[in-house]
Amino acid sequence: MDLVIRQALPTEHEPLGDITARAYLRDGLLDYGEDDPYLPVLKDVAGRAAAAEVLVAVRGERLLGGVTFVPGPGPVADLARPGETEIRALAVAHEARGQGAGEALVRACLERARATEGCTAVVLSSQRSMHTAHRLYERLGFVRTPDRDWNPVPHLDDVTLLTYELTL
Repeated sequence: MDLVIRQALPTEHEPLGDITARAYLRDGLLDYGEDDPYLPVLKDVAGRAAAAEVLVAVRGERLLGGVTFVPGPGPVADLARPGETEIRALAVAHEARGQGAGEALVRACLERARATEGCTAVVLSSQRSMHTAHRLYERLGFVRTPDRDWNPVPHLDDVTLLTYELTL
């Protein structure tokens, strides 16, 4: 069966939140594990969907992963400035990795960005240890923007998110 990228259905919000949380936990991306304060944010797909577009990758009836496409500055944007869109919370279920779902989700975001009036760039944040994601972003034309790196937890000095930008 072919891989399909489409907007998430409300009935998929909770399962996608679980996939996202499990991906971050399994990859060791949450410093406090199950007690990490970012875990509920990752699970809150409905909250992101209320202010942005949540896309899913599916094959047949199987949900493989998802991403949030943020059309510009707003409540779920971390980085986006006027004229920029943002990609957030990209996650693919561990058992579905290596099948092209992550790349297809990012490409779908790029298509949406190109269709967004006035959009000149796509931005995103990534943790230092997300090397596979970094390779994907760079392969698709994103470049590092170290001047925009930021710390989402200012009271912890060692949490810096790396930023990337793709100019359209």
